[in-house]
Amino acid sequence: DDDNKMKTSQAAEGTLAYVIDKSELYIRVQGGWKKVELGELIPVPQDSSSSALSQGLSRPSDRSVPRLHLVALNAPFTGDMHGIRGADYQCYQQARARGLTSTYRAFLSSHLQDLSSIVKKGDRFGLPVVNLKGDVLFGSWMAMFSGDGAVFDPLTPIYSFDGRNVMTDQAWPQKLVWHGSNTAGIRMTTSYCEAWRTGDMAVTGQASLLQTGRLLGQHTRSCSNHFIVLCIENSYIQNPGRN
Repeated sequence: DDDNKMKTSQAAEGTLAYVIDKSELYIRVQGGWKKVELGELIPVPQDSSSSALSQGLSRPSDRSVPRLHLVALNAPFTGDMHGIRGADYQCYQQARARGLTSTYRAFLSSHLQDLSSIVKKGDRFGLPVVNLKGDVLFGSWMAMFSGDGAVFDPLTPIYSFDGRNVMTDQAWPQKLVWHGSNTAGIRMTTSYCEAWRTGDMAVTGQASLLQTGRLLGQHTRSCSNHFIVLCIENSYIQNPGRN
């Protein structure tokens, strides 16, 4: 039908015609028709075509929703991260490389700070903590420090800055997260790899096994292990460009 329509002069300017057998789109302009160049094909999953597409298209509009992102560094680390400043710098650098403009800090207790104090006071309650794609991990920052070990749904992925799921990706063979804290988010000075300055096998740091569904589980491990390091967006900044 559209092929026939294109042969007529009746169509108003701005009319679109799609030629099914050629998968081509045309627009009526003054004096005739012009072919519309189409972009790359976006594959639609067989099982959830409409929901997958709508999620993908709607994501930019939810950038203004206040929340705090929890994201992993792109590689595992031993307990030697050149101190908390070295870990913070990795978070800062990788967030910038991803185009994220807010400040990310390492999810670690150290000699300078307790884990629970990293997020700015005004944002510790009421803002959900989400993964890189916006899936909720915790109802708020302080919900992690109730003493239960920061229980979350282990089926909700935690992504690295380059978009890999640390729960399944082989770049992180050991699914433990360094944190150096007790369940209340307070620093454990005897178990934080000498303030994240040593990878010595004889020194220990507190870590948590992600498969247990706890982010602050209490596993004491040698600092020579290569574990996941997380970064937390430490305050919500409304930014219409990117979030």
